[in-house]
Amino acid sequence: MTTILAPKYRRGDIHLFEADGAGFVYLASAGAIFALDEGAASVMAVLGERQMAYGEMVGALVEKGYSRADAEDLIRELRAVRGIVSDEIREAPLAPPAPPEDYPLQALVLNVTNQCNLACTYCYEFGADKIATPAGKPKYMTLETARTSVDFLLKSSGEREVPHITFFGGETLMNFKLLRDVVLYANEAAAAVGKRMTYSLTTNATLLTDEIIQFLSDQAIGVTVSMDGPPDLQDKRRVYKNGKGSYAVMEPRLRKLIAGHKTRAITARVTLTEGVTDVIRIYRHLKDDLGFHEVGFAPVTDSGQQAYTLDDEGMDTVVAAFHELAAEWLAYALRGEMHGFSNVSETISELIQGTNKSHPCGAGLGLVGVSPSGDLSPCHRFTDADTHVLGHVTTGLDKEKRTDFLTRGHVGAKYECASCWARPLCAGGCHHEAFVRYGDTGHANLHYCDWIREWTEACLKIYGTVAQRNPEFLERFAARKGLS
Repeated sequence: MTTILAPKYRRGDIHLFEADGAGFVYLASAGAIFALDEGAASVMAVLGERQMAYGEMVGALVEKGYSRADAEDLIRELRAVRGIVSDEIREAPLAPPAPPEDYPLQALVLNVTNQCNLACTYCYEFGADKIATPAGKPKYMTLETARTSVDFLLKSSGEREVPHITFFGGETLMNFKLLRDVVLYANEAAAAVGKRMTYSLTTNATLLTDEIIQFLSDQAIGVTVSMDGPPDLQDKRRVYKNGKGSYAVMEPRLRKLIAGHKTRAITARVTLTEGVTDVIRIYRHLKDDLGFHEVGFAPVTDSGQQAYTLDDEGMDTVVAAFHELAAEWLAYALRGEMHGFSNVSETISELIQGTNKSHPCGAGLGLVGVSPSGDLSPCHRFTDADTHVLGHVTTGLDKEKRTDFLTRGHVGAKYECASCWARPLCAGGCHHEAFVRYGDTGHANLHYCDWIREWTEACLKIYGTVAQRNPEFLERFAARKGLS
């Protein structure tokens, strides 16, 4: 007589959390969130302590009020998404699939110049940790290269009806004449093939004029301003080549931009460095005093060896302030109001969409950067770096190089990420950060892991609370983000 052993199950690729007194499960394998009733939550809690056979799980759920059919359906669903797993049942390995060879592009980042009128001491492009090799290369993109880039994007965008161009630098507005000519050309070229081009740019705002502001508004070009806060913080590292701070030059121009740009929201992007960690004061100044629509924060990208590196104490200060602003974001949402803290807004948007990233971002996948010479790179942060060239706008992407970059950057290739429940939103972190810190674009950014998990947990609780108490807000929020 043969004895058949029933497999026993344990909790799988999930993260349990509570929000507003209710239980939820975040399925890492699917990037999905499900509310748990008391019965399902209790079974999942037991599975966290010991394994259970199939029949035992069904019985436990029936005792909690489930019908047998509903209990079996729940277990089947949890098995399908690997919310519960068994060591005795061989699952298909989660090996990274081969990257698509002809994935259509969604966006280009045109580095219209590699020159800048500022000399920010932490600049990843020109600072101590730079990887760019611009010697002997064009300082400014030509109109011919820009037009070829537009044609390349339209040809490479496949069935995508609304491709996007982001203008970048150096300081983008040092080549505004080219930017203006490119937009006019791209509008006509896109319309000719039944598409519509959209635009954005990043600037330090020191070169804004009334003419530029009017053009940006007329063409509905989204604007992100790199700015680190009120005068004492802005002028700590965002300086001119003579060491003079940039705030006094920026401030009146920013006010004109925010007042005069009528078609798109104006956002700020803050780089946090040693001594520039007063997130609350920075946010209040940029949002309330200057009038930015949204403000986002990011720790400086660096090798960890620079004087401006955020140490553990600095990160603790930042995280505490993030939680304070997150609580404020939640209070606004429960009142049905929008808040301007991008770090929460972007994560909530991804949770609503059920984001489950194979790669940290679209670099090399739906997006590539273009240098002033026309070289293609994974994104703007690799512009003019010879070792990261993926092709040229005249000849297209080198499929072999692109495949190598995407294969190494896939979350499935990062051993440390395999057991991390936060990987659907992180996927190991920024390729450029990984290269600067570890020398490998496919390396997981291990120095941020604890912080990412803590922050994701906080945003999950915000999502769950709003879903319980004001679900209509999430619907409006998703619709609004879709239009931005």
